Amino acid sequence: MPTDPSGAGKLIPFAHPEALTDSEKLLAAYFDSSTVGLCILDSELRYLAINNRLAELNGIPAPDHLGKTVREVLGDFANVAEPELQRVLSTGEPVVSFEVSAVLPTRTEARHWMAHSFPIKDATGTVARIGVVVVETTAPVGLQQSVKDLSGKLRKEMDRLQMLLDVSTIMASNWDLQQVFPRISARIRRVLLQEYAGFELRDANTGLLIRQVEDFPLGKGLLSSLPISPDNSPGGLALRERTPLIFSKDQMLDFRADIARTFVAEGFQSLCCLPLFRPNTTLGVLVLGSTRPDAFQPEDLTLLNQVAAQFAVALENNRAAVEIEVLKQRLSQERMYLEGEIRSEGLFAEIIGDSPALRQVLDQVMTVATSDATVLVLGETGTGKELIARAIHRLSRRKDGSFIKVNCAAIPTGLLESELFGHEKGAFTGAISQKIGRMELAHGGTLFLDEVGEIPLELQPKLLRVLQDQEFERLGSNRTIKVNLRLVAATNRDLAKGMAEHQFRSDLFYRLSVFPIRVPPLRERREDIPVLVRYFVRKFAPRMDRHIEAVPSETMKVLTAWSWPGNVRELENLMERSVILSEGNALRVPLSELRRETPVPVPPPDHTLDNAEREHIIRVLRETGGLLSGPDGAAHRLGLKRTTLQSKMQRLKITRRDYMGS
Repeated sequence: MPTDPSGAGKLIPFAHPEALTDSEKLLAAYFDSSTVGLCILDSELRYLAINNRLAELNGIPAPDHLGKTVREVLGDFANVAEPELQRVLSTGEPVVSFEVSAVLPTRTEARHWMAHSFPIKDATGTVARIGVVVVETTAPVGLQQSVKDLSGKLRKEMDRLQMLLDVSTIMASNWDLQQVFPRISARIRRVLLQEYAGFELRDANTGLLIRQVEDFPLGKGLLSSLPISPDNSPGGLALRERTPLIFSKDQMLDFRADIARTFVAEGFQSLCCLPLFRPNTTLGVLVLGSTRPDAFQPEDLTLLNQVAAQFAVALENNRAAVEIEVLKQRLSQERMYLEGEIRSEGLFAEIIGDSPALRQVLDQVMTVATSDATVLVLGETGTGKELIARAIHRLSRRKDGSFIKVNCAAIPTGLLESELFGHEKGAFTGAISQKIGRMELAHGGTLFLDEVGEIPLELQPKLLRVLQDQEFERLGSNRTIKVNLRLVAATNRDLAKGMAEHQFRSDLFYRLSVFPIRVPPLRERREDIPVLVRYFVRKFAPRMDRHIEAVPSETMKVLTAWSWPGNVRELENLMERSVILSEGNALRVPLSELRRETPVPVPPPDHTLDNAEREHIIRVLRETGGLLSGPDGAAHRLGLKRTTLQSKMQRLKITRRDYMGS
């Protein structure tokens, strides 16, 4: 329901917008016009709605019209108006441009009007109401000339009204203004004849104006897409003064901004800038340009202000829709990632075993979990590195946040950066929508990078930046995103060898290995094998509808002696297969799949982190000929200070003989 434009705050009754006919929508869209009087009458010629301009012409406040007849308001003037209005009711045809000159009851001097009335039909096609458009003339004119002049004037106003309604309909159908803007511009061009239309949005971080889209069929291609400084540009001035502004060619040349001179180079003689505002928010500016001098007049600003207001609402709605979609996408992905998260009683309910080697690992987990230190979990495939990472998360202060897992080896190299950091729509071929990266999903929680040694070299500096500064940019965006996450990484690769082969950055290695935890292979904790066998049998037997009560001692002896190159995962798979094969109460293990002779356990090589670091430092010292400092020295190559390198050499007992051979 439109408000009284006088500012008194009184409401002028109108039907609900969805119930209005096209004719009523036309009137409603232009109800606050300061130049054209508008009203709607019922079948008894009583006022149902009236705008402030017509009320002013009648000399009576708008609310005092409502419910009264034309005769009660206009007196003897109704003798002229009523026959024309009755003709509309009886014929259902409009009456175009009839002239009236009379002295109203509220006036002492004669007034001269030209009017246009048209029928408003209900759903059955019956004329139920009449719409009236009135324009005051300065003096009476001949009827023939009146019809000609007023028809042109009314047609112009009606075209403007229809344009406003069409623009509103287009924006209501699609809030993505980048898609529908050419249609909107084409519709405005039919009324204002402008050659150029575009809109610029204000970047919240930089304050610069960023051109989003433009419609300029006859352009010379001089306009660039570079950000526009609002300090000395036409659009920036309109934003600062919070009012629409019209500029001539000479006025455009007064601005130092390149955009103003580019407009002139494109042949613009006049420019109109309309600021786009919403409550407490500056959105940007709508810009119209023409090669004709004085193409935009002050009386056009009423119409354009309404276009700009609708534009601002559509922009805000679109932003809200995008934010909602991003939140929905993030919630969906969080649920998807969290579906695999196991919730168990106890601190280490999923980690089975009580061997000294395993207890040492769990003690390390208890020690580091309460801090936010980066943890590097080392171990062979199948040793349970992910379970260790989940235990660290559950024992940390971030346990209520998300635990996001990324298997760096399972994601193609070309997609890994997008998975980690996300991308913007259009960042690359196939990027049809914005994607939230797993770094953002892990905000407030823990990010677990499994097989971190598989991260390509060109992506490692970006990960290093996240570790150091907790910030990054999505692909296709220059906006920095801050995150608060805890990183746990795992690998079964020899990172020292990767550093020596220049496949893994040493500075990233040192950032990842703040607190290394080595998970022992199953052959180093054989006393846990019987416990694991019983656990897996109890896990799989109910699923397979088996009732297994015993494991033969000879079978357990063979299982305990086996070296288990696949570690716990290999044991789990064998137990599942064994339960399927077991038909009685005893577990039947296909021992033939194992080697007929139990291999003699081979002492494992020294894969401790200290040894890997020692070997890497020695290798770099050999390459530099023992030179420690300087641009070609070992400290520079390792990304360390000279004093730090010397301290590490002392701790790792590295002597000159180790790298110089004498």
